[in-house]
Amino acid sequence: MESFLSERAPGIAFYSEDRGLVSPAGDEAEWVLIVDPIDGTRPALAGFESCCVSVAAARLDSDPTMGDVEVGCVMEMKTGMAFLAERGGGLEPAARLSENTTLERMFWTYGFRGRPARALVEVLAELIDTSSVGGGTFDLGSATYDMTRVVTGQLDAYIEPGPRMVDDVPAIRSEFERVGNGSILNNSPYDLAAATICLLEGGAIVTDAYGGSLAERPLLGSSHDFQMSCVAAANAELHAAICAELDAGIERLRAAAF
Repeated sequence: MESFLSERAPGIAFYSEDRGLVSPAGDEAEWVLIVDPIDGTRPALAGFESCCVSVAAARLDSDPTMGDVEVGCVMEMKTGMAFLAERGGGLEPAARLSENTTLERMFWTYGFRGRPARALVEVLAELIDTSSVGGGTFDLGSATYDMTRVVTGQLDAYIEPGPRMVDDVPAIRSEFERVGNGSILNNSPYDLAAATICLLEGGAIVTDAYGGSLAERPLLGSSHDFQMSCVAAANAELHAAICAELDAGIERLRAAAF
């Protein structure tokens, strides 16, 4: 990637999980690409469809945020299908959002990778039970793929409360570190940046697990301080119902013994 940009776009920097911020142009770079070359490594290894390349672009000022992302592109690795969004310019292809507004009929997804299973299920338990007959729950192994299924209309929501769990119930931090082999493994900006602008431009709702905007969250970083919870939903009514259930789930987590 560094070689590609040096030859074709030397004025553009990039940020990736393994390299951090790299700027061939030094301090002269005006734009930064936030890149996740394989979002869904485990599905890719298994030969499943749920693996994507994710690239977002933002102007490189001193501290760019999620709200500074101007362009986002997500491409499915197996099919080549691409989603492309420009802020204020809409999404291509056009979104086909679900009209479902009830938890009972909700088709949705979450992720267990790096998350302590008992604690996560404690938070999500009522959502899982409520939707288990009339809807469905899935772990597809890629936040980017999960989120873009909302704009295809295949899913109603993507729910990831990990960072809120750590922040609201500090005692659970050690469980995240145990499962993550010493690290806290939740979604970083490079996981969400491109998919978030795609969903927002497609008319979906994307917030953190408190229901707050992601726009002011720092864009360049990957430690726990930069990680973001996420609730993506096809419409505002469903989103509000999900957030209410997450509030109750966090209270259950506080009361649980782990």
